Amino acid sequence: MKKIEAVIFDWAGTTVDYGCFAPVQAFMEVFKSFGIEPTMAETRKPMGMLKRDHIHTMMDMPRINRLWQEKYGRGYTEEDIDALYAQFEEKLMSILDQFADPKPHVLDTVAALRDMGLKIGSTTGYTDEMMAVVTRVAADKGYAPDCWYSPNAVENYGRPYPFMLFKNLETLGVHSVHNAVKVGDTVSDILEGKNAGVVSIGVVRGSSEMGLTEEEFNHLCDDDKAAAINKVTKTFRDAGADYVIQDLSELIPLIKTLDEQ
Repeated sequence: MKKIEAVIFDWAGTTVDYGCFAPVQAFMEVFKSFGIEPTMAETRKPMGMLKRDHIHTMMDMPRINRLWQEKYGRGYTEEDIDALYAQFEEKLMSILDQFADPKPHVLDTVAALRDMGLKIGSTTGYTDEMMAVVTRVAADKGYAPDCWYSPNAVENYGRPYPFMLFKNLETLGVHSVHNAVKVGDTVSDILEGKNAGVVSIGVVRGSSEMGLTEEEFNHLCDDDKAAAINKVTKTFRDAGADYVIQDLSELIPLIKTLDEQ
């Protein structure tokens, strides 16, 4: 009997949108419109969370919080979060269809997993409205999981809460958390998997954590590639990842190994 019955993937940075650039671009432009210039590191750190929670987390970062108080003479309010989020959502929706192409190895890996009898689920930090765009474009390009759940399906308790993942297991009829794996490209993904009790796997290349386009990564010298890979691998390990893979081409051998344990 196979141990692993389902693979639950993240979306942006894991199965689509190499480097996870759609939300990053939107977050940075929105904060700049409010007179605050976040760094790339600040913008990417909360990646994988519900997008409103992401904005909240950025606003609580010491440097951004200080800049906000210097500019506006007060701390931020929930009304400020609402205003930032409204602009973010509008910006993201305007560009999302340009950032939903499947990443390398996704289509072949998913086909191979299905040939092995596994079910394919997914969770996301996007809302249902955003996912309507992403799933349509991804399906047109050949990728469509058996199910997906956004924070909207779990009363906005997104990552690192495990509830989206539990909805997947219920829908897919998975016998136990021990019979599923979660694959993602952010610390929030790793924590979601750990909190759910499934095997939690980080994927390095094309991840939000690495933050490079495919072209940028391919143009690195071998030493710089190794350094970037090692940095992301350490981040995932420190977050509690059970396994770290370079890209999805390494997932099938790992699943087979888990089945033999």
